[in-house]
Amino acid sequence: MLRKSKGGWRCLVVPVLAGFVVCASLAQPAWAGRKSQDKKAKTEQQSAADKQVEQLLEAADKADASQYVGEDTCLQCHDDMAKSFNEGPHWKTLQDQRRGPAFQGCEACHGPGKAHAESADPTKIIRFTALTKTETARRCLRCHQYGKDHENFLRSAHLKNGVACTDCHSIHHFNVGRNLLVKAQPLLCYSCHLDVKPAFSMPYHHKVNEGLIACTNCHNPHGGFLTRQLRSTASQDVLCFNCHTDKAGPFAHEHAPVKTEGCVACHMPHGSPNPRLLRRSQVNLLCLECHTLTVDQIAPATPTKYQACTLCHVAIHGSNTSPVFFTP
Repeated sequence: MLRKSKGGWRCLVVPVLAGFVVCASLAQPAWAGRKSQDKKAKTEQQSAADKQVEQLLEAADKADASQYVGEDTCLQCHDDMAKSFNEGPHWKTLQDQRRGPAFQGCEACHGPGKAHAESADPTKIIRFTALTKTETARRCLRCHQYGKDHENFLRSAHLKNGVACTDCHSIHHFNVGRNLLVKAQPLLCYSCHLDVKPAFSMPYHHKVNEGLIACTNCHNPHGGFLTRQLRSTASQDVLCFNCHTDKAGPFAHEHAPVKTEGCVACHMPHGSPNPRLLRRSQVNLLCLECHTLTVDQIAPATPTKYQACTLCHVAIHGSNTSPVFFTP
């Protein structure tokens, strides 16, 4: 029976708690120990597999011509893969005699096949399912690094977020032959970019779902120097000018936001509920975001907010005759 005194309470409870702690500490290794051992064994196995892959990649870089067995040897077992290989563009590597067998046929991607052919051991050939995303990219870039669309892939947003070449492309299991894509655009892009998909169903949108343009007309999926992996014009100007050439200028009187913030200052590039993909439902409300009567405002203020500004300022993207864009 517990005493009301503070000292009695402490004497009775502490032994019980101590016993509980001892029991718990004795019971814990029964399940936690096995779990820890399993985790350690799994980590060791993964480390061994990673080390083996690294050794394969290093050996492939140093292999001489005697380690390559050629296309005919591969076809003896993998004739099903040969059909899809011949339907894509990579069969052309067999015609390239300048760089040797390391860049020809199956072994251009999977490395020297002599050890694999003699033992039939799948761990003695480079398998892309066993490679990391970066290792996969480096393997593909042995040939594709010199193209202007691929040279920045190692620092691209896709690779940094765990998207490698084989997540979008497949040499043996492609559904779109032109670029060996696993899905057609824009469905392939929607696999990850679900936040953008609803914009192309808005009343006013770029005709991506209809197939008139593609995501890759504006974005370079393999990386670049601009934000959001955007492409640019030949003159390194705003991307939109590739199609909207009448807005490109140069003009004697430029509308400053076009050069400083770009088209997205006023327009939503994917889709909008407003005509001309505008960010606001009324033109005057859009203009008032800059042209307001405030002390620190650089843009000239508008006299009234109840007029559609472009009724008078018709050449709003730039003019060669009017500093206030009244005439083109």
